[in-house]
Amino acid sequence: MEYVLNEDNACIVKEIIQAIHNNSVYLSEIDGETGDGDHGVNMNKGFLMADVRIKEDDSFSEALKKLGKTLVMDIGGSMGPIYGTFFSKLSRTLKTEEKIDAKLFEEALKNAEEGLMNLAGAKPGDKTLVDTIVPAYESFKEAQEAGKGFKECLEALKIGAEQGKESTRDMVAKLGRASRLGERSKGHLDAGATSCCIILQIMADGMIKRMVE
Repeated sequence: MEYVLNEDNACIVKEIIQAIHNNSVYLSEIDGETGDGDHGVNMNKGFLMADVRIKEDDSFSEALKKLGKTLVMDIGGSMGPIYGTFFSKLSRTLKTEEKIDAKLFEEALKNAEEGLMNLAGAKPGDKTLVDTIVPAYESFKEAQEAGKGFKECLEALKIGAEQGKESTRDMVAKLGRASRLGERSKGHLDAGATSCCIILQIMADGMIKRMVE
């Protein structure tokens, strides 16, 4: 059985934080095409604040909890509570487990997906980060149901996330500032969908790298 140890794997979350930092300018540029251009700035601020609070020897779930709590408590706007809920839901599902296997991670993804959709009031097709997380989760689930190993399921998640992110180019925004543009929001990536894709792909890569077989 393939699994990732929960203990001492805060490094996966720290890699996510670094990826958001590295892409903060890019995310703000995307946001500036249809919104107010601060998505990367706000994400970077919140993630770097959490980075200071996460210890190297924290478990994966504890690091996720600290990131989620920081985003909810210390970052304004809509993205703080939304991503805070996402990471907190992941953490809550994993926190008592020593080994994280494909079945458990699917459950965690499902809980995070539902938490996001309930809080944001978004559904697929609204041109939000939901358009990344839903196909990513579905791709992971389908791979698992087809009998694929944990690594292959995570690779499927990465592909689903990428396809989901790219699909937002052809959507008309129905929520947030971009929705005021109507049809003019078409032809642009959604910033939230893009940051969600980065997070999921880096998380998957980090787990694959530390997979125990």
